[in-house]
Amino acid sequence: MAFGPNRTRYMTGSEAQVAQLDEGLRSYMLRVYNYMGLGVAFTGAIAMMVASNEALVQGVASMFWLFFIGILGLGFLAPRIMTTKSTGAAQICFWVYAGLWGALLGPMMYAYAAIDPMLIARAFFITAGTFAGMSLLGYTTKKNLAPMGAFLAMATIGILIALLINAFFIQDSGFQLLLSIVVVLVFSGLTAYETQQIKNMYIETDGADVATKKAIFGAFMLYGSFITLFIYILHILGMMRE
Repeated sequence: MAFGPNRTRYMTGSEAQVAQLDEGLRSYMLRVYNYMGLGVAFTGAIAMMVASNEALVQGVASMFWLFFIGILGLGFLAPRIMTTKSTGAAQICFWVYAGLWGALLGPMMYAYAAIDPMLIARAFFITAGTFAGMSLLGYTTKKNLAPMGAFLAMATIGILIALLINAFFIQDSGFQLLLSIVVVLVFSGLTAYETQQIKNMYIETDGADVATKKAIFGAFMLYGSFITLFIYILHILGMMRE
């Protein structure tokens, strides 16, 4: 550390390195959020296109399980593709995933818009606020969230099983409401955990291709949590409205 004639403080070499790292990390996280935001916008555009056409709504609804299986399959395969294949392959996986979700959300938006057009807007803004708060927590906390993340990842498997059991066997609206609340809590926690993991993936010396693939993969992780939060917050608002 040194001071000039006017007592101006100059950064040491280590301080300059930290400042450069912070700037690189901010740029990297901004790329992640930009990709995620564009993915959400693309999903919204597809969903609105489907919801505005009754024939498309009926067509997608009749193939619900095909879209659902496609989303699940890509959800399992995409991380491997994004981390081991080309940047182009990572981009394709991300946008196909966002498009499939958009198509699947179309009939849902059509149904909720018929109940109350403002439900979708309210659900979106609540989701955005929840996501922003939990992602900020994950970015700024010094606590290691890995143990919590492992627990929440296992919880998602239990939630999926419970949702399928309720859909096919129980079909109880009260149980569905309870599950929706649990999903929101679990994926709020996952948002914080995933943000910390994405932050930890950053390496200053990564090449351009590796950095881009990491940014796309990070966006893919956060996108999934955002969409899941939106769906179940919308479910909760819809059930409260009925």
